[in-house]
Amino acid sequence: MPEQIRQVLVRSIDDVTVERVPAPVPGAGELLVRSTVVGVCGSDMHAALGTHPFIDLPYRPGHEVVGVVAATGEGVDGFAPGDRVTIEPNLYCGDCPQCRSGRYNICQELKVFGCQTPGGMADLFTISADRVHPIPAAMSDVEAAFVEPLATPLHAVGKAGDLRGRTVVVLGAGPIGLLVMVAAKHAGAARVVVTDLLAGKRERAVRLGADAALPADAPDLPARAHEALDGPADVVFDCVARERSMAQAIGMVVKGGLVVVVGVGAAGGTPIRLDLVQDREIRIEGALMYVAEDFRAALALIGSGAVDVRELVTATYPLEEADRAFAASRDPEQVKVLVTVAES
Repeated sequence: MPEQIRQVLVRSIDDVTVERVPAPVPGAGELLVRSTVVGVCGSDMHAALGTHPFIDLPYRPGHEVVGVVAATGEGVDGFAPGDRVTIEPNLYCGDCPQCRSGRYNICQELKVFGCQTPGGMADLFTISADRVHPIPAAMSDVEAAFVEPLATPLHAVGKAGDLRGRTVVVLGAGPIGLLVMVAAKHAGAARVVVTDLLAGKRERAVRLGADAALPADAPDLPARAHEALDGPADVVFDCVARERSMAQAIGMVVKGGLVVVVGVGAAGGTPIRLDLVQDREIRIEGALMYVAEDFRAALALIGSGAVDVRELVTATYPLEEADRAFAASRDPEQVKVLVTVAES
């Protein structure tokens, strides 16, 4: 193993560098993993821009990561060098009431690998073996890079209960919004409408299976959504999480319906129409990350061929050009930017 590795450090969106740091060594129960493909997430962009409420700068990114086991620590069973893996990055305490009830995605002490701890945008990293999922042999590394991004939408869609025959609006056609749409259709939603400011993203949503895609800035957006769905939506997934999108969500959802907040809101307050929430008995529920069940479902759904990742990857950069990858991700026309890691 090398004495030093490359690791990306983000001080700001304009200060993304590749540093040389000591190579990690796996401890008991850990794996040493060599990264192959790492996604740049919307959370990474919020963090780099200094607007993420829970990630402090500087940070070392890489929570959407695919790699190959390089070595195993003492006491690790079930993995061997050469195994291809993807990372479930939520690091939880296991002792709080949420963890004991199986909802470790909202652990009271939750940290996220690559957000609050150094991540996988590096040559090598270590992680507990219980945070790792094997990749099926038939699945490519690029396909596997979408397992983590898809697990979040699957968890969010699960919040809505049985979607069979129901109508859905998805606000935002970034990678999470598009995958929420795919997950909702897979769950049996009768019709799904997607909104976005950009025509290219709306067109992509239709190609991926949306029944309609509407401009997010249309002054009559709720009325147009109701027309496309033959009435208000049973469920609205807000993948934007801003004041305007929440107002739209409340205006589009049926009385007694559900709004699921999937996007990362800005730090501080977001005004909403509580009078309408109360009067219409609208439920608003947050959705954070996922648990292992969602991860396994994402592996199965991608493995089935139901997700066309070719529609989602819009740029790829090598690790040494991580600064360009972050700069590209700032472009709203991009969907998913990937960083590939070759041995240095």
